Amino acid sequence: MLSVTVVTAILLASGVAARAIGLDQDRADAIAELQALSESTRSAQMRTDHLDGAVAAAEEDTAARAAVLEVRGAFVDEIAALGAAITGAEGKVDTATHRAAAIDAQEVVLAERDDPATVVAATATVHSLISRVGEDVSTWETAQYAAPGGPANPSSGPEGFARVRAALDRVGGAGVGLYESASCAGGTAPACANSNGFIKYRADIAQWSTARLNWAMAHELGHIYQFRVWGALTSSQSYHSMFGGDAEFLANCMAVVRGYPGSVGCDASQQAWASAIWVGTVR
Repeated sequence: MLSVTVVTAILLASGVAARAIGLDQDRADAIAELQALSESTRSAQMRTDHLDGAVAAAEEDTAARAAVLEVRGAFVDEIAALGAAITGAEGKVDTATHRAAAIDAQEVVLAERDDPATVVAATATVHSLISRVGEDVSTWETAQYAAPGGPANPSSGPEGFARVRAALDRVGGAGVGLYESASCAGGTAPACANSNGFIKYRADIAQWSTARLNWAMAHELGHIYQFRVWGALTSSQSYHSMFGGDAEFLANCMAVVRGYPGSVGCDASQQAWASAIWVGTVR
């Protein structure tokens, strides 16, 4: 019995030891698996972080490009306006430097992908170029109309110019500069007044009837007088309520007051108000 007991104890001890060794191996296997899982998790997290960073960078880049595209439209519009201004300046002023500056600005905008402020600055540059072209043309035009006989070789001919000049003198504009130009509203308007104090006319109006020509010159002369009180005029409540803030309508009424009615009339109260502009008063 003692032998059996000893053998049984030995067998149990051996079983316990074997089981302990098995448990240690299971524990080691579990730890190894856990380490592998942890490493896999870290790798997955790193990939996730990398993907998140790539997505964020792509979204930021997309937003920047969208912002640049949003302001490019204004630049394109200004380039188109500058092109029209340069075309109108042909034969009058040298626009070579303006063209070169516009090309430089355009290259900057074409190369820009991320910073909308760069495009906005280039747009402002082109806008200033438009203003400079306009100023140069105005200077040239002023020199042209300053000549006693008007601009050289008008297409309406000396007789045509003389006829329009006589009409302007007749309605009270003897001291106002006059010259022929097809630039009024891009050539769609037969005549126009400049805030610098002169009037331009399209060649074909030299063939208008005397009554219509007188009205046209009285109308444009009315604008010249409007410019002299422009600040007070545009801030006048009466101007906005009686004429809807429409300088063309007011010029028609001013022509009526001078005795040269056109196709659009105005009532007595409007005529009375318009008459004050001729003497430099805004009621």
